[in-house]
Amino acid sequence: MARPVWSGVITFGLVTVPVRMYAATEDHTTRFHQLQRGTNDRVRVKRVNERTGKNVDRDDIVKGYEIGEGEYITVEPAELNEIAPGKSQVIDVSGFVATDEVDPVYFVRPYYLSPSGEQYAKPYELLRAALADSGKTGIATFVMHSREYLVALRAADAVLTLHTLHWSDEVRDPNEELPALPGRQRSRGKELKTAEQLIDSMSTTWRPEEYTDTYEDRVRALVEAKANGEEVTPEEGPPEATNVVDLSEALNRSIERARSGGSRSRERAAPLKDLGKDELYRRAAGLGVRGRSSMTRDQLLDAVEKGGSKGTSRNKSMSQSKSASPSKRASQGTSKRASQGKGKSAGAATGKSTGRSASKRGSKRAGTRRAA
Repeated sequence: MARPVWSGVITFGLVTVPVRMYAATEDHTTRFHQLQRGTNDRVRVKRVNERTGKNVDRDDIVKGYEIGEGEYITVEPAELNEIAPGKSQVIDVSGFVATDEVDPVYFVRPYYLSPSGEQYAKPYELLRAALADSGKTGIATFVMHSREYLVALRAADAVLTLHTLHWSDEVRDPNEELPALPGRQRSRGKELKTAEQLIDSMSTTWRPEEYTDTYEDRVRALVEAKANGEEVTPEEGPPEATNVVDLSEALNRSIERARSGGSRSRERAAPLKDLGKDELYRRAAGLGVRGRSSMTRDQLLDAVEKGGSKGTSRNKSMSQSKSASPSKRASQGTSKRASQGKGKSAGAATGKSTGRSASKRGSKRAGTRRAA
């Protein structure tokens, strides 16, 4: 059960709704420690006076704003606390705008809001339903952790969501920041129609569960492979940019590919031989193919065609123990290799047992993203 990161009230007009706020996303990125190459010695970051080389206690550190080379205005933590926004428990809605008016570039982080108690369920649901029916988004401000936030209050299927927003001066103007942007063309001709046909042929329903972080999967597979002394094959390079001269041909070929099952929305129905390496890797992961991180595309294709019989028992054990840390797998992999050296028969028995325990992996990513 998630814990609230903030509690207070939503106010709009004369209506007040007590709510609790929860992080809507969480992070499953593989975490690494920094070690000195060739050793298992951790590398630590210390606060050091650059002039004397001596360590500095946290209590002796103040903030400095540079106004010239080597010249600073120092600010004490207490001085910052004195001017920080007061602790507020109010999400103060100042107005409502059409939901599609808020450019996604302004969105920072999502949260869920729940009523603070059963007695507040009716006004909570009233606000959620009103926002959903009107297609409006509430714009508000509130204070959390001594910082003021601009937020958007929106209605989801069964919950109110709150998204922190960038302030207007934090969003860059692409016309000023980017070196060159193509202007709008009055006559767009056949190429535009072909591009629109390609988009139409690749249109599908949004199913976020069908998309996974294959890079994160490969990071964990890399750690697992190294723990077991396996080789890892580098990934293929990115595709080349489309030649402007061949743009029409590339668009037409893309439409034919999408219609024949080559687009992501039809990949499951496409023949295995037509699938790219990323999709074959995803299927190999689902089938529990052993050593997939070191396979070429042809090897992945062969393994998937055989139904993932290689290493299925190993990955069954792995799926039951996904929360094991890479360091533990590395230790187990070392024990496996050591036990195999003691004797052929003893090594076979020990290697089989240790191989199962060495196959533990990190947990599968959640369907939603980053936490507060």
